[in-house]
Amino acid sequence: MNPLPRLLPLLLIAACGKHEPATTPLPTLPNVTVQTEAAAWRSHIATEEVVGTVRSKQRAVVEAKISGRVLEYTATPGTLVKAGDLLARLDVQEIQAKVDQARAMFDQAKLDFDRQNQLITSKATTRQEFDTAEARVKISTAAVREAETMMSYAKVTAPFDGVVTRKLADIGDLAMPGKPLLEIEAPTSLRFEADLPEAILDHVKLGANMPVHLAKTVEGTVSEISPVADPVSRTFNVKLDLPPTEGLRTGQFGRVSVPVSEVKLLLVPQSAVLKRGQMELVFVAKDGKAALRLVKTGKLLEERIEILSGLEEGEPIIVSKTTQLTDGQPVTLQP
Repeated sequence: MNPLPRLLPLLLIAACGKHEPATTPLPTLPNVTVQTEAAAWRSHIATEEVVGTVRSKQRAVVEAKISGRVLEYTATPGTLVKAGDLLARLDVQEIQAKVDQARAMFDQAKLDFDRQNQLITSKATTRQEFDTAEARVKISTAAVREAETMMSYAKVTAPFDGVVTRKLADIGDLAMPGKPLLEIEAPTSLRFEADLPEAILDHVKLGANMPVHLAKTVEGTVSEISPVADPVSRTFNVKLDLPPTEGLRTGQFGRVSVPVSEVKLLLVPQSAVLKRGQMELVFVAKDGKAALRLVKTGKLLEERIEILSGLEEGEPIIVSKTTQLTDGQPVTLQP
């Protein structure tokens, strides 16, 4: 008789028996020496940012003082010029003709005066004729000076040291008083201009310093405040003088921070806040261990960051070796 059928049930029962799994003890976390800093409420000046533009304090639209065709441009946009440098030259043949005429009249008047001067010494002429000749010399001298002055206006020159920013006419165009030819700005003397709403204008005073955020943050000094509002936007134009700063150019966009009130913020060092995905975390030293806290942050103020929720004032925040810690890890506070 085959014993296999009787052994199968016994083997199945043995196979279904319970076995206790082997337990592996968790590794002990090493103790880490850390530095802490208490979360504290700190005074902060709340600000409102207003956009604006960097402009030159000294800028001018250069026009011709007389009418004439543009013959030549000696300065193009981007050219650095000194005060008195030639920017453009005009064709003024009519004025040249007046100069020639005035000089001819002066030469004739001078000849007549010299002749009358010789005659008066010999009493061969009257005092009246001599005075008339002398007056004609003075009149013709003034006429020459006037014509030459008008002729000098054919050369359009730079009113101050600066850089040409725009060319507003071309060679062959008719230049005349009131028609711009060029724009010039002083690149070393800059200011920031912004339009402030009436609600915060009372917080701005002449001579006050305010941070202006450009490619870098610089300190601007309020130099002008418009006394009247723009009738369309209902804002007031405010100008702040800027210190000499490398890389600063006219036309750059920026923001000025206007102080509006003093508030209290719960601040911690920025280095204490860890970001993991969308979560913001800090470690708090509690009962000799590092306790992980989920927090919500607010404004970034220099090297500190505002905590909106997740912490209480006075809690010891771990500020060193935070990337080496895990929740519940033993820590020793560095004295």
